[in-house]
Amino acid sequence: MPTKAATKSSSKPAPKTVPQPAAKSASPAARKTIRRVDVTPEKMERERVGRFKSLKSSAKAFIDTRLPNGERDILTVIGRGVVEDAELAPPIKDNRDFNVAYIRAKHGCGATLHIHETLEVFIPMKGTWGVFWQNRDGSRHEVELEPYDTVSVPIGVSRGFRYLGKGSGLMMAIVGGTDPGRVHWPKETVEEAAKHGLVLRKGDLVALK
Repeated sequence: MPTKAATKSSSKPAPKTVPQPAAKSASPAARKTIRRVDVTPEKMERERVGRFKSLKSSAKAFIDTRLPNGERDILTVIGRGVVEDAELAPPIKDNRDFNVAYIRAKHGCGATLHIHETLEVFIPMKGTWGVFWQNRDGSRHEVELEPYDTVSVPIGVSRGFRYLGKGSGLMMAIVGGTDPGRVHWPKETVEEAAKHGLVLRKGDLVALK
């Protein structure tokens, strides 16, 4: 015979099923509607195409370009990004969410340590490049990149880069954000750059006479 405890237990009503909220649909129909637009070939070429051979470059795009091994050319393609030379205008001005530029440098040259407010991605196009960073404890590390390798540097990391190959190297740089802010330079870099005739005023580079 079943015990009283077992009999009492079997008489309990079945637990109620709590209805769960329906999962949000991820189908295209549930997403934001995009207004379709047309564009003429002329407008596409004029406003949305950046021809590499026609890109303008600057050898003083950043405050550290006159420092030892800081020499490099910056060629902007999409948006100004974090470039400090106000005269360097990109062929594609629509930089919603990201900015694109090319960096050209000779062996051993590149950028000194600095910090960005948004993600920065490096993709070598020619030659071997080194992307290095320094942690708060002073330790320094470097990753070597061959052509078409990719590294995404986190926000707030103190980073720099240099060309390790022979001759002249080329690397693509992508900076996140429609407004990526400005480069944060160490105090000693700003002071040393002033000795070489470059200072920043309201975020733009000014060459001292």
